Amino acid sequence: MRSSLRIRNQIGRIFSVAGIVLLLIVVVYPQFWMIAGAFKTQAEFFNNPSWALPESLNLDNFVLAFKQANLGQMYLNSALVTFPSLFFILSLGVAAGYVLEVMVFRGRNTLLLMFLAGIMVPGQMILVPLFMFYFRVGLTNSLWPMIITYTAMGLPLTVFLMATYFRALPREIFEAATMDGASMIRSFFSIGLPLMRNAIVTVAMVEFFSIWNDLLIALTFTTKSSLATIQVGLLAFSDEFGSIQYGPLFAAISMNILVVLVFYIFLNRQIMAGLASGSLKG
Repeated sequence: MRSSLRIRNQIGRIFSVAGIVLLLIVVVYPQFWMIAGAFKTQAEFFNNPSWALPESLNLDNFVLAFKQANLGQMYLNSALVTFPSLFFILSLGVAAGYVLEVMVFRGRNTLLLMFLAGIMVPGQMILVPLFMFYFRVGLTNSLWPMIITYTAMGLPLTVFLMATYFRALPREIFEAATMDGASMIRSFFSIGLPLMRNAIVTVAMVEFFSIWNDLLIALTFTTKSSLATIQVGLLAFSDEFGSIQYGPLFAAISMNILVVLVFYIFLNRQIMAGLASGSLKG
């Protein structure tokens, strides 16, 4: 009986290890293939097999990527669009979640449903009317159309998530603060924000990935090449005849993914804590 149980455990362990190895291959190999392609020449892409390693580790593709697509300006534009949008989304979203879950007033459930309805509105439907509106008010030659659009499209999900996280906090904490004479604004800044730190980081990373990796909105509201974000800049590696320079393109994509990966590595612990904190209370 013990021998059969031991064999069964060994078989289960073998299948578990095999599954982990397969998962690592599926996840890691595309990243390795892309980074290796960043060091290949155009001739290597056409003459060698796709799985072949680069013949030399030179940085010509990275230099060409910065010179051809002006990636430095693209990164700056992405930062100037992403971080102000995150500031407005988190400031308004956290405050709205606090109001909808902690404060008691008539119609708050209806208001929350209205925010939820905003999640179901496809962004593609509102791009053309928004572009016409921005053109009429004279905002098309700036980064403000992207900032405003990202803020408006990120608020519904942020409000819903922050309301869920505030619902997980014991209501007695805020009641005790009120009994001690604290106002609702004082409770928000002294109690709500510190307790929601991990949740705010989690929501911030979700919105950061959504904004930084967006192409459709950035492409729609980019009226000049000097305003293009990094995702729009990746399109500069194909000419009018459809020819693609794979080496510089892979180099640019590798640098773009590296930025996102660095953010995730440094904030991974807060993200995991924030994901767990929302499940403490239904």
